[in-house]
Amino acid sequence: MKKYKVLEYLAIFQEENEGGFSVWVPELPGCASQGENFEEALKNIKEATELYLETSEMKSSSSGDYKKQFSIPIKLSYA
Repeated sequence: MKKYKVLEYLAIFQEENEGGFSVWVPELPGCASQGENFEEALKNIKEATELYLETSEMKSSSSGDYKKQFSIPIKLSYA
């Protein structure tokens, strides 16, 4: 039975003014994609990340351990 290692990366999504989303993985330089909607952008960045890892010597800067982190936008109002 083949064993698989699960890797986790943070993907940053940005909604574009023209429509759709840009997305990139900061830990993997140059690994970026886009999509007409969030679901398409998510599918595309997963594929881009897999291709990046297949063609790169860099598999992960971490040990592949699960990281309990997440990113959320915050809005501030100040005087």
